[in-house]
Amino acid sequence: MEIAGGIDLLREEGARLLVLTGAGVSAESGLRTFRDSNGLWEEHRVEDVASPEGFDRDPQLVWRFYSMRRNQAKTVEPNPGHRALAEVEKRLGDRFMLVTQNVDGLHQRAGSERVIEIHGSLFRTKCSGCDLEPFDDHAAYLEGTLPTCDNCEKRGGNSLLRPDIVWFGEMLDPAHLQAIDAFMRRAAGKPFVFIAAGTSGAVWPAAGLVNQARSLGASTILVNAEPAENTARFHRFVQGKSASALPALFDLNASNNR
Repeated sequence: MEIAGGIDLLREEGARLLVLTGAGVSAESGLRTFRDSNGLWEEHRVEDVASPEGFDRDPQLVWRFYSMRRNQAKTVEPNPGHRALAEVEKRLGDRFMLVTQNVDGLHQRAGSERVIEIHGSLFRTKCSGCDLEPFDDHAAYLEGTLPTCDNCEKRGGNSLLRPDIVWFGEMLDPAHLQAIDAFMRRAAGKPFVFIAAGTSGAVWPAAGLVNQARSLGASTILVNAEPAENTARFHRFVQGKSASALPALFDLNASNNR
């Protein structure tokens, strides 16, 4: 794994760093992904448990799936890749933004604060029928129970609560996209680095971040266990596990010894 040189650009005054992380980063903490099981969970397709249509058909199945995922996420710990990103954020402050496609909260547990969870969070719940603000929720609902919305009940309704996850067929939060765009535009003309780690780069709009970053003058780096669909769009490709590649890329050991 060739990582010589670190990222010298980040040592320049006013340098900014935008990071996109995907499932590969969480997998290195021991979290299984759908890819591990050929896109199936207990023989159910991903669409059966991660779409509005699947929830309408069988909310019990969907809640059982997400309760399982909540329990699983609680059993693993952030890995050195997560901690490396948290350490770099301490250095850069508001000149750092972390955009994650992961929903497991491991970045926050590692100490990251400037995190945009574009696909939602396992540990938040929202209402399927009203605009109730999503709330923190670590409960694993027992099979046979379906949580309902107190806010809707007060109005005579009976809407079910659902995980605060962006499912297939749903739009990302426009406020998240605007925040990412604003960060990149503030970085234009300054030392600017964009890193994608543990992601195939296949899902839009996250797949388009490297193009926008390049158009604004960013130095772009892909860190992944294998080449991604859009590897050619990056200036540099580091092939390897993010748990070891990210600390080395940020040259943390050398920085800590200065």
